[in-house]
Amino acid sequence: MRTERNLTRLDRVFARLDREPERPAHIDVPKMSRHRVALLAGTLAFYLAIVWLVVITSWLVRLDWQVMFFRPYQQWAGIHWFVDYYVVLGQRGPTAVMVAAWLGWRSWRQHTLRPLLTLGASLLLLNITVGAAKLGMGRLGPHYATTVGSNEMGLGGDIFPSGHTANAVVTWGILAYLASTPRARRWLSAVSAVTSLGVGMATVYLGTHWLSDVLLGWTAGLLVLLALPWCEPLIARAETGIFDLRDRWRARRRAPAPLSPVETPVRLKPRTTAPQNETAARSARAPVYLAPGPHTARSERTPVTPVGSRRPPHSDRVPRGTNSTARPLTGGGPPS
Repeated sequence: MRTERNLTRLDRVFARLDREPERPAHIDVPKMSRHRVALLAGTLAFYLAIVWLVVITSWLVRLDWQVMFFRPYQQWAGIHWFVDYYVVLGQRGPTAVMVAAWLGWRSWRQHTLRPLLTLGASLLLLNITVGAAKLGMGRLGPHYATTVGSNEMGLGGDIFPSGHTANAVVTWGILAYLASTPRARRWLSAVSAVTSLGVGMATVYLGTHWLSDVLLGWTAGLLVLLALPWCEPLIARAETGIFDLRDRWRARRRAPAPLSPVETPVRLKPRTTAPQNETAARSARAPVYLAPGPHTARSERTPVTPVGSRRPPHSDRVPRGTNSTARPLTGGGPPS
């Protein structure tokens, strides 16, 4: 009889992760160094400068209107079909699925949940910061502009900064952030930069964003990537908490079932004798295998000799109950 428990898909995944409990030595966690802090401060200053130039309706806003009146989608109409497909690389849903599939495979091979948790933390930070900026500034896009030359701020829009551009920077940049070797990090950084640059320019080509929206989107995505090392302790604690929860869940499933409490024994009552009339009725009822009629005891029955006995007749035997002196003598004639 088999007593082994069938492993579920989740059990097999955690069993794979448990094969190497220690983090591989070649994977380094980025730290918040002085160089990164300085780069973060410079990027934040550039972010605030773009916002200020748009708020005061400076030369950057005039450049936005000039690009909009140029209408790139009409000037280069032949590449419109390609740009329609290429801009999907900045949409949150498809890119998150593709990158999550790759990082899930990385988590499987490296026996750690850090890649997936880092992706989740970066997307959460991106949605909070970019979403708050969009709703706070309320800028309208080129297709919904109301006044020529205005900055279109505070009119209930959600276009500034560009979400497509910021999402492309974070989603593809997280691959370079999680690279295990310096060479891979350099190559992935270049690929993610070109991809996010192309996505930003594609939105300007289609007329869905101002040029300043794209500039602020690049800056917002870069700020998220630069601030990720501050989230690493939280990611490590989340990973440890998930594994601890897994261990408690496993222990609870493997624990034996609790024994039911012993109840107080119940005293059984002695069986009472049946009433006399019921006993008499049972004794008067004849069994089905006996012939009807009064039942006689064995001693009162008449012995019946079976007909055609197989024993040969013996003249010298005397029936039972007679005197043994009546047995005839075997010496010859009558006594004298």
